[in-house]
Parts: sequence; structure tokens; C-alpha cells
Amino acid sequence: MKYYNITVNGVAYSVSVEETAAGAAPVAAPAAPVAAPAAPAAAPKAAAPAGAAGAVAVKAPMPGNILDVKVAAGASVKAGDVLVILEAMKMENEIVAPQDGTVASVNVNKGDTVNSGDVLVSMN
Repeated sequence: MKYYNITVNGVAYSVSVEETAAGAAPVAAPAAPVAAPAAPAAAPKAAAPAGAAGAVAVKAPMPGNILDVKVAAGASVKAGDVLVILEAMKMENEIVAPQDGTVASVNVNKGDTVNSGDVLVSMN
């Protein structure tokens, strides 16, 4: 049995989770709300993406459609250079390079639909 404190909409709950055999779904049993909400834990830092050492993944910040791809693999870019134009909610958003480097791969094409968090471009 594992015990967790979970905060939902500002209300803290003490929850116990029973471990079962492989393949069986665990069952959570909520207890009474805890008097004071627990302090939120610090978010872990994102790990480096798989691939070449030092690679940087430029991800889609929101779901949308790719209107244009401004770079190709092997291109040198400076921090702030436009890599991709992403249309979301009828607005064109410029996705820019977070740092100076070289484009290792372009993972999208003009007209593609992407979800939030999809890797658009990877850089070295």
C-alpha cells in the first residue's frame, strides 16, 4: 500500500493506493480532505531529448497547423530566428530558435497538424 497527498482545486486529499498483480488496475481509495493544502512540489527539469548529445528539441507550444517551415536540416540559426510558422486559433505564431546552433532535423512539413508538445525541429 502506498500513501500520497494530492491537491485538487486547492483541497488536499490523503490517498492510499494498493499495488496488485501485473496487468490488474490499481484501485485508489480517497480519504477525508486534509486540513491544510500541501505545498506544491517543484517540477522536475526536462531531460535532454534522445538523439545526438547536446540536441535541443523545439516543441509545439499548442496544437495547430504548420503554415510554413522556414529552415532545412543543416541550416545555421541564431537565437530568435524563425523556424516554423504555426497557426493556432486563427493566429500565426512564429516558433523561434531558443539558442544559436545548427538544425539537425525538421520533423514537420507545411500543412501538417501538430499537437502540443510535438517536436517540430531538433537542433545541435
